[in-house]
Amino acid sequence: MKLPLSYLLSTCLLGALGAMGGAQAAPADAELLALVQRHAQAQSSFDQAALKAVTAENYVEISPVGEVDGREKMLSFYAPEQKRPSPEVQVDEPAVRLFGDTALISARLSYRVNQEGVARNFAMRAGYVARLVDKQWLLVSAQYTGIRPPKTAK
Repeated sequence: MKLPLSYLLSTCLLGALGAMGGAQAAPADAELLALVQRHAQAQSSFDQAALKAVTAENYVEISPVGEVDGREKMLSFYAPEQKRPSPEVQVDEPAVRLFGDTALISARLSYRVNQEGVARNFAMRAGYVARLVDKQWLLVSAQYTGIRPPKTAK
């Protein structure tokens, strides 16, 4: 099959643009992952100021039990007087997809907490939407889904 020169040139051009776009996306991926890590750490440490700094005014969160909370309700949950011992959190298995000034980020959040001297581990999948606002990425949405622990052999 003989391909026209215009097809070959446009294919090469699109490939080159894709490679350049991929190179530009990597710093944004790292920045977005850091944003999600700051958010998870701020929740774990009940750092209300940090949560306010990483979320947009119109932020909405869907809890693992399906409750929908606006930003103010979410922030009130992390008020200093609400602070209690919290689990250690680790963010891993990230996936970042960029769409201009909007990004979708998913990750696994792994938690470890000591309850009366017994270590307990649990995990959630989290899906985030971030928007670039005045050259700064902010979270506009988060949704959490619990991960069932593996079944134990009988």
